[in-house]
Amino acid sequence: MYRVQTRTKASQIAGLLALGLVIVGIILPAFASRTMIQDLFFILSMLTLAQFWNLLAGYGGLVSVGQQAFVGLGAYAMFGGVILLGWDPVPALILSGLVAVVIAVPTAFFTFRLQGAYFAIGTWVVAEVVRLSLATWKTLGGGTGTSLPRTASDFWGTAQVAALFDVRAAAARDIVTYWLALTLAVATIGGIYALLRSRRGLALAALRDNFDAAKSVGVDATRMKWLVFLVAAFGTGIAGGLIYLQKSRISPDAAFSVTDWTAYVIFIVVIGGIGTIEGPIIGVLVFWLLQSTLADFGSWYLMILGGLGIVVMLFAPRGLWGFVSDRTGVQLFPIRRRLIVTKGE
Repeated sequence: MYRVQTRTKASQIAGLLALGLVIVGIILPAFASRTMIQDLFFILSMLTLAQFWNLLAGYGGLVSVGQQAFVGLGAYAMFGGVILLGWDPVPALILSGLVAVVIAVPTAFFTFRLQGAYFAIGTWVVAEVVRLSLATWKTLGGGTGTSLPRTASDFWGTAQVAALFDVRAAAARDIVTYWLALTLAVATIGGIYALLRSRRGLALAALRDNFDAAKSVGVDATRMKWLVFLVAAFGTGIAGGLIYLQKSRISPDAAFSVTDWTAYVIFIVVIGGIGTIEGPIIGVLVFWLLQSTLADFGSWYLMILGGLGIVVMLFAPRGLWGFVSDRTGVQLFPIRRRLIVTKGE
């Protein structure tokens, strides 16, 4: 008799460590500084964006350079829910994801007719069209942007956190957004891992490795492309809304910045290891360390990032995690199926 196994001893240990880290992350605001909470929010939000881009490009083969469209749409949807509908910002984050999905449908309808570099350029063009359209929306600030109203600053959980930790309202807002970012990052990694270990994940991997062969054995390529594109749009939209909830101010140029929300995300995934869940985790830590130490160097900072990216692609084409995994065989989030022989009764 046979059974399919995906778990490894390393993955079981990693699961326990991950659970411990999540627990520590939940209680961290009790003793961490506000600066540390803000840094962790940045790491978690960028990790979420990187995981969704990795799902698109690393597993779905859809190399998009227009994901800033869904970041900006999610952010503006949250602001619209608060300013126009009078919603609390926290439940308005669901609106961020829904609006991103609604716009992703016609975007996919047109861009899926393009292949390779044309698809990448097409997604960037769509993002620019959305940016220019929202820049004319005077109700939400037009080209100069707008801020969240003061009445929205005390959103769900802020008062309770301020009383619990005896901190000011601004620090309480940072803690609540940090917890939301932690929840979103954990849900993103867990959801993508569950998808990749499912039958749909197997079909997705087959399409990535050999498109024609996968179609020949019955894999519905069109359905899988729609699935990953819409899932990535939904998650990226929520992440965008959360990022700008923490910032409390938005403008079209910032919300639809190709550098901040696509170029940096691609750097994170490529440095860490595209096509792996571990890669973006390693990549976002490297990116944060580089940003923290080199941000004061101006244009040299971007040159160093680009140089490092070139070096990694030359000497470790599968990224830092791929380099380590190839030499050690360690997989913290294994998705490969192994056929194990078992004794029958």
